[in-house]
Amino acid sequence: MQSKGFILTIFLLVFSLGAIAQEQETKNDSVLNKNDELKVITNSSKKTEINPLAPAKAAFYSAVLPGLGQAYNKKYWKIPIVVGAITGGILVYDFNNKQYKRYRNAYKSRLAGFKTDEFYGTDASGNGPAANPFVSTDGLIEAQRKLRRNKEVSLLVTIGIYALNIIDANVDAHLLQYNVDDNLSLSPHYKFNELEATSDVGLTLNFKF
Repeated sequence: MQSKGFILTIFLLVFSLGAIAQEQETKNDSVLNKNDELKVITNSSKKTEINPLAPAKAAFYSAVLPGLGQAYNKKYWKIPIVVGAITGGILVYDFNNKQYKRYRNAYKSRLAGFKTDEFYGTDASGNGPAANPFVSTDGLIEAQRKLRRNKEVSLLVTIGIYALNIIDANVDAHLLQYNVDDNLSLSPHYKFNELEATSDVGLTLNFKF
């Protein structure tokens, strides 16, 4: 009789503890439901629209005015480099062209029989032409040859810099619109095959809309 009463007491105690635990859990759930809010995390990546005409515009602007295409691409630090390089090429060409004309005119004057060119000089008294010019006729021919070559090289370099200015603006405009979104990616992967005890290497292409 006492054992039955003891068992009944234990049963009632266990039942009471279970009921108390269930009631406490219900209260906790209700508190969570009141305090918690459903938060939807949207994709924070900002999509930029691609302008297919941007590279052509940048190239056109640089062709019209060197450095303008770089300004269109907002690469302002490149403008002094482009303008300085082209200006330097033009100045070098102009210098060699003027020097070439000086020696060319003196050579033509000597072919005509005159001794009054700037490279002939005067005698000791300063009245007439010197007996021997300080730049000979052969020297005039050699100077013309070197100056003509320098003039052509400087012209080619200037044209090359002008072309690079256009190409740079076009390529920069392309790269500014290059897609680096994770929704479109190609990456290598490595996986160990447990069934065959081998290593699998490959590429993973991610493409999401």
